[in-house]
Amino acid sequence: MTDLAIQTHALTKQYGSLAALDRVNMHVERGSIYGFLGRNGAGKTTAIRILAGLAPATSGSAHVLGLEAGRDNIAILERTGFVIDKMLLPYMTGRDLLRFNRGFFPTWSDTLARRYAEALEIPMDRKFKKLSHGNKTKLCLLLALAQSPELLILDEPTSSLDPVVTDQLLRILVEDFANDGRTIFMSSHHLSEVEKVADWVGIIEQGHLLLEARLDDIRAGYRRIRVAGEQLPATSPEILTRHASEGVTEYVLCAGEEKFLADLRNNGATVLEVLPMNLSEIFVELVGKEKNNVSVEAMA
Repeated sequence: MTDLAIQTHALTKQYGSLAALDRVNMHVERGSIYGFLGRNGAGKTTAIRILAGLAPATSGSAHVLGLEAGRDNIAILERTGFVIDKMLLPYMTGRDLLRFNRGFFPTWSDTLARRYAEALEIPMDRKFKKLSHGNKTKLCLLLALAQSPELLILDEPTSSLDPVVTDQLLRILVEDFANDGRTIFMSSHHLSEVEKVADWVGIIEQGHLLLEARLDDIRAGYRRIRVAGEQLPATSPEILTRHASEGVTEYVLCAGEEKFLADLRNNGATVLEVLPMNLSEIFVELVGKEKNNVSVEAMA
């Protein structure tokens, strides 16, 4: 059995001349919480639809729990909980949908269904079409969680939830799901939420996977450094971005902090500040560099 819950190799999806995904290589370890980050239109939903068997890849491959997406769709759906389009049968109530879905999943748990219906405060006797957008999202999440899947794949799961429910959902995902050794793959553009729970992060922009690494390694590697001096380096492998203004040069480094600082000081520069960066700051720097058509090497 592979140690990867999700693996893609050169995954590409073309819509005419537009590459929604361009040779994406992802590696999602079993038992991890993987935050799949990107702006709207970056390619997140396209990738998830391919994993769910809802769209074919133009080229490359995608495997879910060792099964091939697009070929082994039924086996994948039996073992994976998907929350993608958040659309269900409109005239069924929440209770109807529980009864309808129960028979499709061998690991279904009525106990979990009742627990999460109460925890997420879902009006189970109301027809799906009558629910608010937030309650529709919560009901879709409930159905996925009640499957007791090995893998949970969520596309923007908190986009319509208020802060209280969002906090409650994240706690459920970590305490009830991930702590049981299961895998969560969660796409989002709400970086602060992902930073609370994820241990792996992938950042996608314009169909390109810019970075994939453990969150702890990302935070340890990236630094914002402000320097005063002359003849400062313009480029090097560790420099992600460089901005100069009024005698001060600001670098964002993706690695090699100690050597870079030592070289600066040896060349007479004065290091003014060395600052850690949070995930949102790193995301902005990476995506900004991609938008300006400067290549970015992904961290391994």
